[in-house]
Amino acid sequence: MALTYEEIKNNPEIRIYIQQADASLKALGFTEHSFAHTTRTAVTACHILEVLGYPDRTAQLAKIAGYIHDIGNVVNRVNHAQSGAVMAFRILDKLGMDPGEVATIISAIGNHDEGTAFPVNEVAAALILADKSDVRRTRVRSKDFSTFDIHDRVNYAVEDSSLHLDVDAHTVTLSLTIDTSIGSVMDYFEIFMERMLLCRRAASFLNLTFHLVINQTTVL
Repeated sequence: MALTYEEIKNNPEIRIYIQQADASLKALGFTEHSFAHTTRTAVTACHILEVLGYPDRTAQLAKIAGYIHDIGNVVNRVNHAQSGAVMAFRILDKLGMDPGEVATIISAIGNHDEGTAFPVNEVAAALILADKSDVRRTRVRSKDFSTFDIHDRVNYAVEDSSLHLDVDAHTVTLSLTIDTSIGSVMDYFEIFMERMLLCRRAASFLNLTFHLVINQTTVL
């Protein structure tokens, strides 16, 4: 029987890796990368492929990849995509997942970080879009503005975010509402331009055009 998302989500070993990875990132001063982020990424990646009409199992593989994509941060933030792919291989292989499915998932995880990422398959493309679109105030750990760096400020400035797929128009649009008294649109681009260009490549792999809308103005 095929390994399910629920089995992955409830696996004690995986939950420990996610918790410890997030603890490491907290110590380093990074935004939240725990269950809120991993679950949101998983659900969004799955939804993208479902809406586009990919087979249900492919969508489920995207959901699994989304949930475990950041476990490599438990090793180190540097090259965490590659570390995570190796860890995911060991976990999924031990759980008896089909080798072809394992290959798809670890390829996606190994190609999700903007420094080395590329949409090598549909699961990777969906993972990239889901991961990079998770920009929100609740990812900022501190509420003390005096401690904010530009990453905190930009995330905290986002009052609302949504990713919308229009199958008929072949578009995927990330819409953000930003409080410009906290972080400017230019601040957003300074931090996230590389990620947005990666989203455009991922969308193109899925035969979509990527748009970025900030405060109801199309900027990409």
